[in-house]
Amino acid sequence: MKPPYSALRVSMCNACVKPARSSYMAARLALLALAGFCAPALAFQPLVTDDTGTQGAGGNQLEFSLNEDRAEAAGKVERSHSLPVVYTRGLSDTLDVYAGLSYARTRADDADDASGSGNPAIGAKWRFYEMGVVGTSLALKPEILLPVSSARENSGLGTGKTSGSLTLIATQEVPFGAVHINAGVNRDRYRDTSGNPDTTTTRVSIAPVWDLNQQWKLALDLGTESAHAAGARVRSNFVELGAIYSPSADLDFALGLVRASDNDDPGTTTDTVTAGVTWRFR
Repeated sequence: MKPPYSALRVSMCNACVKPARSSYMAARLALLALAGFCAPALAFQPLVTDDTGTQGAGGNQLEFSLNEDRAEAAGKVERSHSLPVVYTRGLSDTLDVYAGLSYARTRADDADDASGSGNPAIGAKWRFYEMGVVGTSLALKPEILLPVSSARENSGLGTGKTSGSLTLIATQEVPFGAVHINAGVNRDRYRDTSGNPDTTTTRVSIAPVWDLNQQWKLALDLGTESAHAAGARVRSNFVELGAIYSPSADLDFALGLVRASDNDDPGTTTDTVTAGVTWRFR
């Protein structure tokens, strides 16, 4: 069973959105967050790309992670830290439900610090197709982000209206491990649409994962997103290197290094370090 949560979404989507700050950097970071890697909360930690694995009937999972981001645009820098926690419950062998919370703090060169909780997330993952002979499986993953207060939206900690996403997941087992592919759409909605218009984002990513032995996995994660809001469109790309160490079947330690950039002029570049722990139990 694969660990199904990526804290990167919480970090990059909640901690980097700055809709109400008046600085140029704040506006650029808002675009980056809208166009950059708002993958749903369920994923193969520490990756952005999800897999089709579920916890099984009666299975439980807790995930904790620490994320540190450094975003730079036009010579200005913003740093953020986030601490997401996610609980997952297996309702059947092919259906999971989950809930997640996060706490974030951001510091910018030309804006006040902000801290607080981001959008609570609830969602599900349903593996609806399996062909064990060839190692192919497909899953659907809907997610809802519950709104934050006006003050937290103005601080850039989340969206002030209910938002959501839907992702199609494919996993293919291969001789070296597995390859995971995601295709999805996000809808981010804000109270202050004049300062931060509602945004629709389409995204595609692929992640080959190498099983080095029973304890170690290495992964490469590649993705692209296109965000459309108020007649403007921004495309962002990312690459991540990840490692997972499993001292037992129920415990994982994960580390990921991510570089993301957009195609705006001038562009924004974000470097992220994410470290997490996954515990599965019954």
